[in-house]
Amino acid sequence: MAVDLSRQGYRVQRWAARGALTAAVLAVATPLVYGGLRGLLLLVCGVAGLGLSAAAVWWTLTLRGPLRWGAALIAVCVPAALIALFAATLFWALLVSLTLWGVAVWSGRFALRGTGTERARTRERRLPPPRRPVLIMNPRSGGGKVGRFRLREKAERLGARVILLHPGEQHDVTALARAAVADGADLLGAAGGDGTQALVAAVAAEHDIPFLVISAGTRNHFALDLGLDRGNPAACLDALTDGVELRVDLGFAGDQPFVNNASFGAYAAIVQSPAYRDDKIGTSLEMLPGLLSGRQGPRLVARAGGTTLTAPQAVLVSNNPYRTGDPFGLGRRERLDSAVLGVLGVRLEGAVGAAALLLNPDPGGLTILTASEVVIEADRAAVEAGVDGEAMVLPAPVHCRIAPGALRVRVPRKRPGVTRAAPGLDWRRLRKLAATVGRTAAPSRLHRSYAVPAPPREPARPAAPYRAPETGPNEPAGPRSSHQ
Repeated sequence: MAVDLSRQGYRVQRWAARGALTAAVLAVATPLVYGGLRGLLLLVCGVAGLGLSAAAVWWTLTLRGPLRWGAALIAVCVPAALIALFAATLFWALLVSLTLWGVAVWSGRFALRGTGTERARTRERRLPPPRRPVLIMNPRSGGGKVGRFRLREKAERLGARVILLHPGEQHDVTALARAAVADGADLLGAAGGDGTQALVAAVAAEHDIPFLVISAGTRNHFALDLGLDRGNPAACLDALTDGVELRVDLGFAGDQPFVNNASFGAYAAIVQSPAYRDDKIGTSLEMLPGLLSGRQGPRLVARAGGTTLTAPQAVLVSNNPYRTGDPFGLGRRERLDSAVLGVLGVRLEGAVGAAALLLNPDPGGLTILTASEVVIEADRAAVEAGVDGEAMVLPAPVHCRIAPGALRVRVPRKRPGVTRAAPGLDWRRLRKLAATVGRTAAPSRLHRSYAVPAPPREPARPAAPYRAPETGPNEPAGPRSSHQ
């Protein structure tokens, strides 16, 4: 006789959803009930203070001289005063409120497990180890991680050939990678920043051979989203002997590949400055007033699908979208194989727009969407861009696209960043789940009896190898200046 456990499991999820909603309501109500009218006034003051702080930050970035320093003082002092005021009047209520918020988040995530909201994981394939791997290493990246972790020595012990980019010399990374493939390499790898990773990855995708990421750069966001150990780049070399292969997407801004993102607008213009590398804060404060007000820099127009962004101050085009609605995973990508670009555009009109960006749950100055192609137009022949953190100038218009499944990435089978993907908090779905009294809202897979086998999954179709535009062996991949 078949045993159906879905009814009990769904009942637990339903009560977890009710607990999450109850805890969220209590988290908001506790400070108000504890403080009475004073608590309500404090809440109003808190909202007003946040709006004033956001406006002050805008003034700090767009003004000069004494007005800028006065705005900076407001931006720092108002939040500090609010924290002190709330702590002095609602101390215990705030602690209880924060605890209840934690309970609400945990219960909500538990309730949504198994309801179709879990994030899909990239499929792994077990393949034989490479026979002739070639790794390109930049000893300057990440403050000298190649030397500190003895990456060259370990790679050579594992049978890899290592090409070092010697400091002080100009290297065409793309040409080096293509020469390695012509010499018989069956795997390409890169130890360096994301800009170096992208150049080598594009050659690997062009020839449909695996690519190995070694997290020897300063940040290595690509390695983070692959689940690699960024604190110990030597662990990435385990993929040479005990690895699996993932199929992921690769982004392009014009002919320039990127594994993370390409940015246009204020940031892209700032990183072009020769002074930026030595004085990032000073250079930014000097250039931002003109860039944010529109007096300097190109006037951009971004077209993504059926959406047009006119005169944004900044546009970020990413290889797969970044998380924006989950504060626990902000800035990370749920997937690297969704075959779409993420687009984030910012257009603020003065201090009021800056305050609305912070207080409005759906701010008009912030555009978040996905598209398979994005076109960046400008009122000049060339536009500044930051491609995976590297400064360059690209001919306008810039066509950004994504090559689905173009890149075969070889990673260690055991990776510290790979955990079960938790579902995102969807309060509307939680309300629907909590309101049901029967099993009508249960997902279909929860209704299955354990005596009935699940239908077989359709095998994934292998992606066609990506073919990059042909360039000469000595042709540089594009102007780059390192900002790792």
